Order: sequence, then C-alpha cells, then structure tokens
Amino acid sequence: METFYEVMRRQGISRRSFLKFCSLTAAAMGLGPQFAGKIAHAMENKPRIPVLWLHGLECTCCTESFIRSAHPLAKDVILSMISLDYDDTIMAAAGHQAEAALEEVIEKYKGNYIVAVEGNPPLNEDGMFCIVGGKPFVDQLRHATEHCKAIISWGSCASYGCVQAAKPNPTQATPVHKVISGKPIIKVPGCPPIAEVMTAVITYMLTFDKLPELDRTGRPKMFYSQRIHDKCYRRPHFDAGQFVESFDDEGARKGYCLYKVGCKGPTTYNACSTIRWNEGTSFPIQAGHGCFGCSEDGFWDKGSWYARLTDIKAFGVETNADAVGTAAAAAVGTAVAAHAAASVVKRLASKGE
Repeated sequence: METFYEVMRRQGISRRSFLKFCSLTAAAMGLGPQFAGKIAHAMENKPRIPVLWLHGLECTCCTESFIRSAHPLAKDVILSMISLDYDDTIMAAAGHQAEAALEEVIEKYKGNYIVAVEGNPPLNEDGMFCIVGGKPFVDQLRHATEHCKAIISWGSCASYGCVQAAKPNPTQATPVHKVISGKPIIKVPGCPPIAEVMTAVITYMLTFDKLPELDRTGRPKMFYSQRIHDKCYRRPHFDAGQFVESFDDEGARKGYCLYKVGCKGPTTYNACSTIRWNEGTSFPIQAGHGCFGCSEDGFWDKGSWYARLTDIKAFGVETNADAVGTAAAAAVGTAVAAHAAASVVKRLASKGE
C-alpha cells in the first residue's frame, strides 16, 4: 500500500507544499514546530492505514464536521493519509459490494486497521432499531471491531449515547465502550466534534503509531484538558461580574459573560474557545449563545440548557458568581453608610456640638 507522501507526489504536490502541510498539521495538534519533521517522516515511510467508518444511530453531524476540516483538508485525510475502505455515507458502492469491501479489509488487514464509529448501537429488541446490510448494527460493530487495531468513537453519540440515550431511552441506545471491550478506544466527543480535532487525532495516530494521551474518560488530553471557560474571550467579564441577564439586554450587546443565561463553559472540557469552528472563525459563545456542554457525558439529561450553574467557584475559593453580586452590593452599602456617618460627625463637629 502506498505511503501518504507517495500519494501526494503522484497528485503533483511539491516537496515544499508537503513540508508546509506537515508544519500546519503539527501546529493544529499543538505539538510545536519540532514535530513537523516527525510527521513528515511518518508520512513518507508508513503505509496508509485502512479505516472502516461505521454508522449507527446518529444524524451524520460528525461526518458533516469532518469534511469541513481546513488543517489538514478532509480530502487529504481521506484520499492520501488513510485508506478509507468503508463508509456507507460517502462510498460509491452499495449493497453486497459495500459489505464485501468491509469483509475484505477485516480479512486482509487483520489486527492492522482502525474502526471509526459514528453513532451508537441500540440493544433493545436484539438491536432491530438500527439495521445495516440486513443485520442489526450492533452485530456489524462487534464483527468489525473483533480484529481491529483500535477504535475511534466519533462524537457524543458513540462516546456517551447523546440524544438517543436520553431518558427514557426506549431503544436502549448504548455508547461503544459499553458494548465493545478489550480494544483501545479513543473518545472524541462533541455534537459534533471540531473538524480539526477529528483530523488531528487521525494524524497523531498515523504519525506516532499510538493513541494520544487520554484523560480519565478516554478523551485526548491535547484537546480536552481545559475547560472552554479557561480560554473564553468573555472570561474577563465573568471575573468582573459582568453578565448577560437576558439575550436582548444591554449586557448581551456589550458581549458580557453568558453564565447567567445558562452557559456551561465552566464545566465543559473542549477546545472550542481556542480552535473554534470554520477555520477559526467563531464558536457558539462568540455567536452569542452559551455553551450547553455537548462534549460532556449525559449533557442531554442535565436539565435546561438555559438554567445557570449554581456551584461555580470564582473570585476566591469560597465565592461563586451569584454571590459576588451580593458581596459587591453589600460593600457599596457599607461604603455609603460609612460616608453618611462621617458626614454627620463632621457636621456636628463644625457646630461645636
């Protein structure tokens, strides 16, 4: 199988453009310029890895996000970096031809292919709520992952269950890691995940031939180690106690913090506030809507997206954002009272009383 570099050269890509691509990819992953050489070496020498991209219960928003990646471009990932041998959403083949391609990869590359899963399997009624190739998706998932090298759970559906698993969950939609065991699984949650996060995870695995370092929930630390709140451009307004009280008030027009209208940024770990979307153009908070925590487990069942968090500490360990307003008002009241008392004392003194 050809390497990534061989494919790019065959397509007329210059060496200079190839190295520029490696530098941009390293930057997108936050690895620094010294890793550009390692990426280039891997792309020049390692054969493209076969990938089976499966679809269970989902809305295809992960694929929609993926194809909008800018660094690297989705077409470079699909056509050059990996060998995407099965994806029923974008492949030309259908029916028996499509399923034959899946079986060929499983047999030919046993132990050396990756399974990317978008969506999750429903387990109720023997999995009959999601049928692929005439069989329950859960059966296809178990069959495809039996001899795979690793699994990528794209989006919150595959990682946590998402809306399909929301209460009362009549289909028993179940995240991948609760169905498949004994395989390395990397979770890339979000509804959908950021495009460059998805392509960077693949690039990292191809470059270093291993999973990136994961947090305790199985997410790559390079993208899920900080809260959106930590790098949000509205954070100074939070620290100053300047909040939007309603979406049409003066605070909203001034770009104040969205905490009081339900923003879940203080409890959500993701790279939205740094990488952003559409080539770094914007993200929900910048567009004026609070984060609703879509990369966190069970976000769909955690109450209203517009109900504010009540236990967020700030302005000191023992103070939360609600209390700071009260404290500020009390301080002002104390200052006013002290000023009034001083004025009375001064006036009495001038009268000699």
